[in-house]
Amino acid sequence: MTNHMNDSFSDSTRTLVVSYQSVRRAIGAIGLLLPIVLGPLGWLVLGIEIQDNISSYYHTALRDVFVGAMCSIGIFLFCYRGYDWIESWTANIGCLAALGVALFPLDAKSDPLFQKSLVGYVHTLSGGAFFLTLAFYSLYHFPNPRASEQELEPHILERNLIYRSSGLVILLSMVAMGAYLFLFPAHWKSVCNQYNFLFWMEWIAVWSFAAAWLTKGRAIFADIAVDLMALPIERIRRRSEMDG
Repeated sequence: MTNHMNDSFSDSTRTLVVSYQSVRRAIGAIGLLLPIVLGPLGWLVLGIEIQDNISSYYHTALRDVFVGAMCSIGIFLFCYRGYDWIESWTANIGCLAALGVALFPLDAKSDPLFQKSLVGYVHTLSGGAFFLTLAFYSLYHFPNPRASEQELEPHILERNLIYRSSGLVILLSMVAMGAYLFLFPAHWKSVCNQYNFLFWMEWIAVWSFAAAWLTKGRAIFADIAVDLMALPIERIRRRSEMDG
């Protein structure tokens, strides 16, 4: 009877781990594909010029792609639960920020720092909060495994390098965008706009977050068999109880 119960719980544990990995991979995949679909594919297939920033695609024929992708990320983050209440709240904040970006559009043909409406300013604040949340995941949550995981995961050093590098790149991209918005004189901004500076900085930041989430989902340095068999049952059960 005991063996049967252990086998049943082991099966549920495997299902839980695979489910969490699937959510992580889905978030990473959306981040990986979104800039490509909006930028190069939108230009090649629909003739839409590269926009000043990713948010400006709301005012193009690719609006549904942009809104759908951000809403999907928000829903996945809402469903995502971490090791403790801090990570769970990080996911909730990320969810609200992603939905804010999707549902409160940036004013058309505007500088993100100078909006014409309250809706536009909500978008700008949501975008900043979203990128900060992603950086926090990469720098704090993802490279912060429990001691048991540190002993069991064969690629822990490589993964931590990707997490921390991704978080650093996100922050550096935000610094570059902040310098553009707050420090650049008008003629510098004009030159940068000719090369879609914000769009490329956002692309770099989004791909960095995608790399971190794909790594956490074992799409990079995959060793799912080790994770399923070796992660302590008690830790998985505690996480399941917290979700319940």
